Order: sequence, then structure tokens, then C-alpha cells
Amino acid sequence: MKVLILGAGVTGSSVAEALARENNDIVVVDFKQPLLDALKEKFDIATVTGNAAHPCVLEQAGVENTDMVIAVTDSDETNMLACMVINTLYSRPKTIARVRAIDFLKHPHLFGPNGIPIDHVISPEQIVKNAIHNLIEFPGVLHVSEFAGGLVRLFSVKVMVDGFVTGKKIKDLKGLMASGQIRIVAIFRQGKPLEVTGDATIETGDELFIAAPRDEVRRVLRALHKLEAPIKRIIIAGGGHIGKRLGLALQDDYQVKIIEKDLRRAKKISNEIEKAIILKGDCSDEALLLDESIDSTDLFCAVTDNDGVNIISASLAKSLGARRVICLLNNMSYSKLLPGTGIDVAVLPNQETLGFILKHVRKGDVAQVSSLCGGTAEAIEAVAHLNNGSHTVVGQRVDAIKFPAGIVLGALIRNQKVISIHHDSVFEENDHVVMFAMDKNLVVNIEKLFQPLN
Repeated sequence: MKVLILGAGVTGSSVAEALARENNDIVVVDFKQPLLDALKEKFDIATVTGNAAHPCVLEQAGVENTDMVIAVTDSDETNMLACMVINTLYSRPKTIARVRAIDFLKHPHLFGPNGIPIDHVISPEQIVKNAIHNLIEFPGVLHVSEFAGGLVRLFSVKVMVDGFVTGKKIKDLKGLMASGQIRIVAIFRQGKPLEVTGDATIETGDELFIAAPRDEVRRVLRALHKLEAPIKRIIIAGGGHIGKRLGLALQDDYQVKIIEKDLRRAKKISNEIEKAIILKGDCSDEALLLDESIDSTDLFCAVTDNDGVNIISASLAKSLGARRVICLLNNMSYSKLLPGTGIDVAVLPNQETLGFILKHVRKGDVAQVSSLCGGTAEAIEAVAHLNNGSHTVVGQRVDAIKFPAGIVLGALIRNQKVISIHHDSVFEENDHVVMFAMDKNLVVNIEKLFQPLN
């Protein structure tokens, strides 16, 4: 696939890296030459220097022969204008545009049939807000992804020394997974995936990925002894786009405080978030955190636009007694610094955003993608079709399909209901199937099996 990426910032670079590794034909446009040079040093991609919304720049980038345009510059206006220019002047490729400002997003008709011609609008801040909200809803989990419109959740937990599953084989966990709707889809030990079979033994420190119906998640967490006490008191470090969205989403159900260093920004969000307490100050100031009773805080969320500040403030909050801390990291490499800091969970915006983009890049009928484990693994929700070739799952039993090792079935959704999946289950037309690919290079096998009618 030929993909044109507008913007070589943090998001554009991460998308370019992910798609280039999959042998797509990538062209990146940005007016900052150093950013483009850095990308060209790492990957076999083409670059064009200039304003991403200018027709001459788009033509130089080969927009007329492009399959998809991903507009992720730092400017909402540039992203939207670029899509308008492409729609007006060229045989239009599919377009995805990042729009960050709430003022635009609260008017969805702006992007309707008679509005700005964008196929898919993406808001990384909204995606990250949803990811953090899921972590708050299920204290103790490391990650939560939603599939089938929220009917299925894929979540991961760390196995504790005295956990219910510690030392047990998967086949011995019949009480936990008796319904056939709850499945362990991946085990990572010291960062490396293990083969998921009935004889696989779960050990202390393993990270388990479990797929379960939405209403079963709490029961599974209770069985794992991982459902912690409910969260009530929250401190949000940073009142930017993400902090503001979190404050708005949480203020009705939790006691929320937001620490913002910039006085003008603090005053602005204080007028918009009525039920939260807005504090002007430095989130890494020990005295301020102590004054705000950090030791009785259930959750500290560091979501400023500075990774260093997030790491320092989250680590400090944990050392001062915060029960749980979440740290936002735009640079995935910084996650290597977290061991020993006490930080419970790192949220990676680029990884969360990448899943949204990949579902539009994947071949076959793919409804949802979640990029996991630093982008090395993926969970995919695909729709079964009786295509014109021999590669189809429709009408076949699970045990008759030769899924390669490393692809594990997680859930089967039929007619908006999660049903049990066993070795003798037979796939039907329009079934939604959630699968975990331990290596993203295995995704091509899923694409072949879930192609729609030609």
C-alpha cells in the first residue's frame, strides 16, 4: 500500500515507522527538514519538504497515486485543509486526519457528508482519555482494549506471588473459564511471548492477556485477586488537552484535582471544569503534593506534554504514598526507564493511536485493531466472510483451520452476542472474531482468512 503521511512529528514518525516495517510504500511531508532527515536515516522512505496543505507539495509527494493519506501535522487546520484540497483536486484516496481541539470535535456534523471531507477523524487525546478511563474502571490491570463495540474486553494483568493462577496450568483453570467465553490469549514472561497451550504453566511475574465479555471482567479480576479497592480521589498532573478531557470525564464520579503550571491555562480550564479543583503549580513540587494529601490519593495521573516531567512527578507521587500512578509517555523508549520508579502503568499515546490507523490499513474486513507490547503484537477483530477463494473460515470448525502458532482465538461474537468458542465451533457469515497475534508479522495470515467478497 502507498501511504502519504503529513507531519513528521512524534505521531507521524511512529506511524511511519510501523508502516515502513510492514513494507508499505511511505512518503512523509513536513516543513522541518531535520525531522525528515532523521526518518530517512532509519527507514527506507521518501520525504518531501514543504507545507502539507499546499497542492504543489502534495503533487510532489505523489498524492494522485496514493492509497491513503494520514494527516497528523501539529495543526488541526492544516490537517483539515489538506483533506479538503485532496478531495477537491485529486482522485481522492482514503483520508485520516488528526483533530485535537474539542471545539471541532463537539460538532460531529462538521465531518459529515456535507462537511469537511475526511473519511476518518482521529483524536489521540480522546483515545488516551478512554484508555486511562478504562484503567480507572478496573484498578489493577495494565491495559484494556475494547472490541465488538465494547461487548468484549481484552485486558492484561501481572501475576502475583500469591495469585490464584500462580503455578497452575491453563487447562487446570476450568473454574475461571468454564463458560468458554473467557480465554487466556497470551502469556509474556520477561517480555517474551510463550506458546499458549493447555499445558502452559503460569508463573509469578508473567503478564497475562485475557479476553472476556464485558460483564465478566470484574469476576475474572476478583478470581485473580487483582480487583483493587475502588478509586475515589484522583490528582491529574497537567491541564493540557488530555488532562482537560480527563477532568471533564471524571468530575461527576470522582474527587478530582488538576495541577497546571501555566496560570492562564489553569484559569481557562477552571471555567470549564466546574466540579474539579484546579491548582496552579508544579506537579513535581514535593511540598505541593504533600499539601494536597498525596498519601491519601488513590490515583495520580501524570499527563503533561513532557515525558521527563511525567516520569519524575509520577515516581515522586508513588514514593510519597499515592496508591496507584499512571504515567503518559510519548517516547516509547522512555518506558525502559520505568523499572524501579514505582510507576504502575505507562500509557503510550502513539501505540494507542496506531491501532486506530492500522484497522484502516489492514487487508480483509477488520473492525478493530489494538497495537500491544510496544507495537510488536496485535489484537484484531475481523469479520468472517464466505469469499470467492479457498481462504475462508466460514463453514469451518476451529480445529480445521490452520492458524499458525502465535495466533490465538480470544472471542467469537455472533448477532451482537458473545458466544462460547471451542475446538468444534463452526464459523458463520458475519461472525466477529477477536484474535491475538503474538508477532505482528503473523497478521498477514489473518488478512487472508478474513477477506470480504471480491
